[in-house]
Amino acid sequence: MTERHPALARLDALVGRWTVQPKVQGLGAGWTDFSWVEDGRFLRQFSDAEPPPASAPQAWRENNPLPTTSLIGLDDAGEEFTMLYTDARGVHRVYRMTFADGVWRLTRDAPGFNQRFTGTLSPDGDTIDGQWETSENGVDWRLDFELTYRR
Repeated sequence: MTERHPALARLDALVGRWTVQPKVQGLGAGWTDFSWVEDGRFLRQFSDAEPPPASAPQAWRENNPLPTTSLIGLDDAGEEFTMLYTDARGVHRVYRMTFADGVWRLTRDAPGFNQRFTGTLSPDGDTIDGQWETSENGVDWRLDFELTYRR
């Protein structure tokens, strides 16, 4: 393999297993694992959890996306990443992604269902506090849910 692109090295901060706690009343923690594949050319994210408990909101119990798998790759023209996402519901999505200076951003522009995620890595690298937002028109955004990743 040729030398790894320096932008890919920024993603090393994500590598490993994390506990993921959505800040949703009645919903327990899950986990996610980031690992390099294809000799470090792509970063794979796999997430799962126990089935949502009866105390979880009905929408989460009926529309549980877990397990999910994402594959993150680099577009070296602008040092931006692309994330290919799929989940247990049969959903397939493409996100634009950046990860720089401890800030992780994902965006998806889709008619009627735009999404964005912003996560901030703690100085010690062991916590990411993040939030997902949605927008029907790409202008007016509302909080979908918050979550915390912990090593």
